[in-house]
Amino acid sequence: MLGAAIATALSLEGRSLLRLVRRAPKDTGELQWNPDEDGTIHNLQALEGLTAAVHLSGANVSAHRWTDAYKKEITDSRVKSTRILAESLAKLKNPPPVLVVASATGFYGDRGDEILNDHSSQGQGFFPELCAEWEAASQPAEDAGIRVVHLRFGVVIARKGGILSRLVLLFRLGLGGTLGSGKQWMSWVSETDLIATVLFTLNNPEISGTINTVAPHPVTNAQFTHQLARSLHRPAILPAPAFALRLVFGQMADEALLASTRAVPKRLLDLGFVFEHPTLAEALTAALAKE
Repeated sequence: MLGAAIATALSLEGRSLLRLVRRAPKDTGELQWNPDEDGTIHNLQALEGLTAAVHLSGANVSAHRWTDAYKKEITDSRVKSTRILAESLAKLKNPPPVLVVASATGFYGDRGDEILNDHSSQGQGFFPELCAEWEAASQPAEDAGIRVVHLRFGVVIARKGGILSRLVLLFRLGLGGTLGSGKQWMSWVSETDLIATVLFTLNNPEISGTINTVAPHPVTNAQFTHQLARSLHRPAILPAPAFALRLVFGQMADEALLASTRAVPKRLLDLGFVFEHPTLAEALTAALAKE
């Protein structure tokens, strides 16, 4: 979802693109790379002279219950692929000056009402440990002098894909409701502002390190539920109790559905970034209007 949208935005800026794809390439604008297999990028010379690299990786954290096998898949799809790409870029004679890598606000873990900026400490649990490993995997690129930016994404509000595509039908059927107590904080960002953040970090050479890619106004799950129901003109009266979520989703319930992460985009705001959708109401209106 995000890769295609970012590629479109870069093309509109007049940039030529080289896409890394798992399947056989269709044309000279694609290069085959399957990090799930041996991971080697065999035609390294094709990466020479790039002006930037953007890496968005990772198996869907909410697609399956977190068994040991699926947690390994979640980890490998992020950490292994990032490390291989970083090592590959570091070997180039003319590496790209910047590498932008996806990360997540899951780095901070379950922190209650604490306001979390870009420099807040790592939390505890599988998700925070995963994000820390994910970000550390780009170190070979940084050691080679490449400017590395880690974008810690919040929940992405987009019409096609992401959380909204799963919830809209439920809410329209009157089956929407809060998760657990509803008091847990959700850090979110509109797809439009996420894409703009990627372009902003690519085009500003002074930016490196971690960037909270979230809107300036996080909401509680109850506030999110209320606003989505209001935007769809539907009631939201069927809460999902915490015990039921834990029964169905196991560890994922506590770390992905019930965890409270109140992250704010301090660095982006300090750098002068202007959000097109600073509030959830604006983001939902824009996303739902795309139907």
